[in-house]
Amino acid sequence: MKMIAMTLVAAVGLVATSVASAQDALAKSSGCLNCHAVDTKKMGPAFKDVAAKYKGKADAEATLETKISSGKGHPAVKASADDVKSLVKWVLSM
Repeated sequence: MKMIAMTLVAAVGLVATSVASAQDALAKSSGCLNCHAVDTKKMGPAFKDVAAKYKGKADAEATLETKISSGKGHPAVKASADDVKSLVKWVLSM
């Protein structure tokens, strides 16, 4: 039973790592990482700071998607609408 639990934990860890890596690659290819980092402020705020700012706000996803896509208060992005949604969900999960 212990072995099954350990295997399950390892598998979840690998899946989480691959999802994070995919999102990190998407953020990089979309240009997000030119101005943002996960843990530290660069030109823009750290993603973890953005997540903390919007934590518990029901309209957080919609607000950020609009802000990023409209180019008002945020530079234009190279990402598709679906990629923006995915990236916003990733950032808010931090």
